[in-house]
Amino acid sequence: MSQIGENIKAIQQQKAEAARRAGRDPEDILLVAVTKTYGPEAMNQAIEAGITDIGESKVQEILDKFDSVLPVRWHMIGHLQTNKVKYIIDKVAMIHSVDSLKLAKEIDRRAAQHGLTMDILLQVNAAEEESKFGVSMEDTEGLLQQILAECPNLRIKGLMHIAPAADDPEDVRVWFREVKKLYDKLGAAQHPNLDFHWLSMGMSHDFPVAVEEGSNMIRVGTAIFGQRYYPEKN
Repeated sequence: MSQIGENIKAIQQQKAEAARRAGRDPEDILLVAVTKTYGPEAMNQAIEAGITDIGESKVQEILDKFDSVLPVRWHMIGHLQTNKVKYIIDKVAMIHSVDSLKLAKEIDRRAAQHGLTMDILLQVNAAEEESKFGVSMEDTEGLLQQILAECPNLRIKGLMHIAPAADDPEDVRVWFREVKKLYDKLGAAQHPNLDFHWLSMGMSHDFPVAVEEGSNMIRVGTAIFGQRYYPEKN
């Protein structure tokens, strides 16, 4: 087994242990491999090791890698500019980072052009960090209602959250817990285009805590592929 395969096996074990601590079924929690800066060779090793879903943060990386990667479900997990929606609308299975009506309307428009219903998550910035995108906790329900009213080609599948950076994952447990409460509240509403199924929380350093607090989709990159290499800009 490749090192990537070994890493995935270890993460699945950690995920299972966290799920059991919370009295949950590990099989109900999806591991999304985050492939920002990693090439098709590493991505294909992960897919061969059982990864079914990958997450990319940049549109250009999806376009550069799409034709070189084995069959897999692609997720757009990074900030998405409205003028770039058209490039990925027919390539991704889900967009995690919807945080404005303007973006939702553009995704809706492009989905209609392709005869699609696009699955989306609303990105919640629970800690209201200025360095992160996302809608505030108190504004999330209003945005959800606007999208349901004005975007018939979108299906809201749940929430996504990026916790504040912390050396100790226990320090961000409170944010995971608060977003889970919001998820439960909003998901109780009834609407044909509302199908809350995914709570996307937890990354390489904090996913066990996120799972304990209710996440059922974890986004893991460096723990699978190793440290990222960012080329120096001239």
